[in-house]
Amino acid sequence: MKKVLFGGGCFWGVEEFFSRLQGVTETEVGYANGKTVNPTYKEICTNDTDYVEVCYITYDEKVISLETLLNKFWSIIDPTTKNRQGNDIGTQYRSGIYYIDSKDLDIINSSKETVQKQYDKPITTEIKPLKNYYTGEEYHQKYLKKNPGGYCHIKFD
Repeated sequence: MKKVLFGGGCFWGVEEFFSRLQGVTETEVGYANGKTVNPTYKEICTNDTDYVEVCYITYDEKVISLETLLNKFWSIIDPTTKNRQGNDIGTQYRSGIYYIDSKDLDIINSSKETVQKQYDKPITTEIKPLKNYYTGEEYHQKYLKKNPGGYCHIKFD
């Protein structure tokens, strides 16, 4: 199994979107690449911890490729907005791709270069190795499955 993390605004929708894809075996929401230990949701909302809300995705590369996951990711975000997706505003809502396997970097960069051709403005989506990750609070996990009417900036249909 392979792993990748995507930040694309509120993590509820990102998790719900990717959980529906065949080949994605597990999703979890949490906080990545910040500067404190074991942050809480309240702490990351202060814009002071450097954390980004992410969906941690485990997938079977025999069923779904990283390229396909990246194409799906680009389709649900505006990669040219900084620290914002939809109504979600703040550094914790920046878009990003956080990789664990350095062999994935060429695929990620190539995907970004392809998508950049669709935009006049530069893509601001971060592409960084995962340096740390903390699981989000239980009430955030599978939030839109538990609360189908919950807010989300992503269109699922």
